[in-house]
Amino acid sequence: MSQFSNVTADKKANIYFDGKVTSRTLHFEDGSMKTLGIMLPGEYTFNTADKEIMEIMSGEMEVQLPDSPEWMTINGPESFDVPANSAFHLKVKTISDYCCSFVK
Repeated sequence: MSQFSNVTADKKANIYFDGKVTSRTLHFEDGSMKTLGIMLPGEYTFNTADKEIMEIMSGEMEVQLPDSPEWMTINGPESFDVPANSAFHLKVKTISDYCCSFVK
């Protein structure tokens, strides 16, 4: 799916890591949420309360998921799942465009 219909978008940006990661939150009629954003090259750790589905539309990065010593390479378009109540690590190699879906 390349676009979303019938959503409400927050005007205020989510800005992390001194502006190197930014996103906007979308709210859907069914109560679900997604964020659309950009990550600049760098190393980041994210914590999540909800399960997340991270869709990388473009870009290259390495991902270390919770409880895994291994790093996996992601080249967009690809996705990965992050369990609820966990942290994951990213080594972003190139500017990356992403969509994060929060699963309740």
